[in-house]
Amino acid sequence: MRFFNTAGPIIAADHYHIPPLERINRDEVLLLIEQKRYFVLHAPRQTGKTSTLLTLMDELNSSGQYRCLYVNVEIGQSAREDVGAAMQAILGQLASRAERFLEDRSVQNIWRTALNDFGPHNALQEVLSRWAAADARPLVLLIDEIDALIGDTLLAVLRQLRAGYPDRPQHFPQTVILCGVRDVRDYRIQSTAENALVTGGSAFNIRAKSLRLGDFTAAEVQVLLAQHTQATGQVFAQNAQDKIWDLTQGQPWLVNALAYEACFDNKAGRDRSQAVSADAICAAREQLILRRETHLDQLTDKLQEKRVQRVVEPLLSGAESAEAIPQDDIEYVHDLGLVRLVPFAIANPIYQEVIPRDLTYTTQIRLQHDPAWYIDADGSLRLGALLAAFQAFFREHSEHWVERFQYKEAGPQLLLQAFLQRIVNSGGRIEREYGLGRMRTDLLVVWPRPSDAPVQLQRMVVECKLLYQSLQQTLLTGLAQTRAYMDRCAASEGHLVIFDRTPDKAWDDKIFCREEGVGDAKIIVWGM
Repeated sequence: MRFFNTAGPIIAADHYHIPPLERINRDEVLLLIEQKRYFVLHAPRQTGKTSTLLTLMDELNSSGQYRCLYVNVEIGQSAREDVGAAMQAILGQLASRAERFLEDRSVQNIWRTALNDFGPHNALQEVLSRWAAADARPLVLLIDEIDALIGDTLLAVLRQLRAGYPDRPQHFPQTVILCGVRDVRDYRIQSTAENALVTGGSAFNIRAKSLRLGDFTAAEVQVLLAQHTQATGQVFAQNAQDKIWDLTQGQPWLVNALAYEACFDNKAGRDRSQAVSADAICAAREQLILRRETHLDQLTDKLQEKRVQRVVEPLLSGAESAEAIPQDDIEYVHDLGLVRLVPFAIANPIYQEVIPRDLTYTTQIRLQHDPAWYIDADGSLRLGALLAAFQAFFREHSEHWVERFQYKEAGPQLLLQAFLQRIVNSGGRIEREYGLGRMRTDLLVVWPRPSDAPVQLQRMVVECKLLYQSLQQTLLTGLAQTRAYMDRCAASEGHLVIFDRTPDKAWDDKIFCREEGVGDAKIIVWGM
C-alpha cells in the first residue's frame, strides 16, 4: 500500500506523489542542458528538490545521450572550513555514486591520486576534467545541498567548477546544476583564508539561470489526495480538502504530513469507510505542532537569525510597512520558505501558528497558571477572568518578561499569546491572524464544551492593538475591527486589548477595563 511521504525522496512504488518533472518546466531544463548551461535549482527544505534531481538523472541516463550523476555534497559539511577533509569526503561520494549508478569506476581510480597530486583546491577540477574526457557522451552533474558547505570549502567547490567551465563538454561537465535552499547569487561566504566576505555571484559568475521549485498548486493537492481515494476507497470530504489547502497553501511536506496523520496515524482515520473530515485535518495540524516535527523545528530554528528577525518581527507586531526591511533579508527569508511575497505575509497558517508558539515556548512552561482556575462548572472557559489575570500579571511583570524575548517589538502580543496558550493547551486552541500593515493581531480562542452542552464550541475573539495617535482613535478603529472579526468567525464573545507603550506613563493611566457596545454586540476593552 502506498502512503503520503514525509521523509526523504519520492519512491514511486511506495508514495502518493506528483511526478517531480511535472512540477518544473521540464522543456526549459532540457534546453538549458542542451545549450551547455550551468544553472541553479533552489527551493525551501522538503519541497521536492532531491526527488526532482533524481528523476532528472534517471531520464537523462535512460535517453542514452548523456551520462548524468546526482551527488549530495552535504557530507562535506562536518569538515567546516577544512578544505582537504571536505574535498576527500566529496570526491569519495562522487566516486561511490558513479560506480553505483553508472557502473563507472573512472572516478574511483583517479580521485585519491588527484587529491594527492593537485591538492584540495584543484582536485575536483582535475577529476571532473579526466572523467568528462573518458567518454564521448557529455557529462551532466547534479550537485545537491550545495549551500550546506561553508566558508573556504564552498568557495573551493564553486571556483573549481568555474575554472573548468571553459573546457566543457569534452573536458568538463556539459552542465552542472547546483541545488540548495538559496540562489547561489545570495550566498555571503565568509572566507577565513582570505579574511573577506565573498558573494556567491562573484565566486560562481557562470550561472545562466535560477529556477525555483514552487509549492503544490490547489489542483495538485487534489490530485495527490485522489490517489489515496483511488487506492483505498477512503474519500476526503470537500471541507477537508479545502482545509488542507487553507492550512498549507500547498507546501508539499505539510500537505503530506496532514494527510498521513489523518489517514494513517489516527486510529479513526484508518477506517477506510469513513471520510476524512475538516475536523480530522485540524486535529492533525495540532498533533504536528505539538510533536515539534523536524520540518517545523528546523524552520523555527531559523527564527534566531538576525536576518530572519528583521523580516518576521514587523509581521508579528503588525508594523505599517516593509520599507525598513532590507530587500536581501526579505529574499533570504522567502528562500527559506517562511514568507510569501504576494501578499507579503508568513507563508501559510501553520507556520503562522508555529512561529509565536516557538518564540514563547519557554515562557509558556514557566507561567504558573492552572487551567482549572478559569473553567466553569459547566465546562465553559471564563476568558474574561483569564484576561483580568493577565492584566494584573502584565502590570507587575511585563517589563521583566518582555525583556527576555528576542522579538521585543512584538513582546506584549507574544506575552499575551503565551499566557493564553498555556491555558488552552488543556483542551482548546488559538487561531492567529497577523501581518504587515494590519496594526493589530487577531486571536480566535476556540474552546470545546461538554457533549451535552447546547453549544459545543465557544468561539471568542481577542483583538490586540498598540496605542497610536490617541486612545479615542485607537478605540474607534479597534472596536470596529473586533466586531468585524467576531462576525467573520461567528464568535459569541469579543475582547479588545490595547497595549500602551508610552514611555514614563503611569500604570494607573494605562490600566482599565470597560464594556463597549458596537451594534448588537458587547466588547470588553482592556487597557494595559
